[in-house]
Amino acid sequence: MTRTFNPESYGKLLAEYQPKIITTDAENEQAIALALTLEHRPNRTPEEEMLLQLLVTLIEQFEDTHYPILQGTPNSMLVHLMDARDTTTEALAEVIGSWEIASQIVNGDRTISKTQAKALADYFNVDISLFT
Repeated sequence: MTRTFNPESYGKLLAEYQPKIITTDAENEQAIALALTLEHRPNRTPEEEMLLQLLVTLIEQFEDTHYPILQGTPNSMLVHLMDARDTTTEALAEVIGSWEIASQIVNGDRTISKTQAKALADYFNVDISLFT
């Protein structure tokens, strides 16, 4: 049986919780706490589901504005993957074909070519876009 959305019930939820644009860390923490409560509630009503979606949107908007995730450069992505997988420049030299070029890329003195990006993506089993 599919339950239908009840605007009156939703209005009561909005009046009770009064969601609004989040402007402080404290308000964000409150919204997260409420969202988690709703998320873990068994048999959530359609109105609670709608409130949860609203809270998630407000939380994402606040966090995107106040805590943006900076895009890494191809070089920083390579260095991160090397650190995470304990990979040496010598190992990359085998992938790229030259120790000197691998060293220059790792040190940021040389950009990664498309061919090298493909080889690195295959080696690390990641999307090529990390290196382009």
